Amino acid sequence: MVRELKEVQGIIFKRQKYKEADLLAKIMTKQDGIITLIVKGALRPKSRLSAATLNFSMGTYVIYTSGHGLSNLRTYKEVKQFDGLYQDLTKNAYASFIFDLIDHAFVEYQPIGKYYDLALFALKKINEGVDSEMITQIVQMKMLGAYGVEPELRHCVICGKEKGIFDYSIKLGGVVCSDHFGVVNSRMHLKPKETAVLRTIGLLLTDRLGTIKINEETKKATRKAIDRIYRETIDLNLKTQKFLDELKLF
Repeated sequence: MVRELKEVQGIIFKRQKYKEADLLAKIMTKQDGIITLIVKGALRPKSRLSAATLNFSMGTYVIYTSGHGLSNLRTYKEVKQFDGLYQDLTKNAYASFIFDLIDHAFVEYQPIGKYYDLALFALKKINEGVDSEMITQIVQMKMLGAYGVEPELRHCVICGKEKGIFDYSIKLGGVVCSDHFGVVNSRMHLKPKETAVLRTIGLLLTDRLGTIKINEETKKATRKAIDRIYRETIDLNLKTQKFLDELKLF
């Protein structure tokens, strides 16, 4: 395929040393997907490209690409950073995990559409100081669809009931109403409030997110539930999640 110069808008979310003075940087874009860029000379002291490819930099980048494999970063325009993430290790760890989760759901150059909007939503909210844990749980519930295991949260998977008391069944792939608690052995035995939180954050339109007020006990329970859902449905072993889990211990 012929290589061409192309402008892409996106967010840099991962970088590593490549050869003596070069970097490899991953950028997440809406229309062109996730692209790995060679950033030549970025590790040299006076390089302008280094600051423009810091993690969680967002802007317009001019790349030389063939639409597959490694692309080359040539220059950039109007790049900004999310400063709140540089000043807080925990915020940075949550954001890194979110982008890693999205990265593993797609192959490079595959358009990611609404999931780019989801990543940007999460980045802005965490940067602004909104509860990082709950923003991450929102992203995880919504990312299940990208991994091919989108749960049924609107109504009971057995009878279609939409209101009442619910539990969650990983085996059945969604919520089960109390009418069937006695016959569904695979339900998770969550408290009604915990299931309600999972339903709410999974169905939430992110542009309508208001103030998040969830007590720590419920938050820990929904975190445990989401981790179990991922563990039993998706084979993931993300270093960013391990680091985040270790960070929480401190």
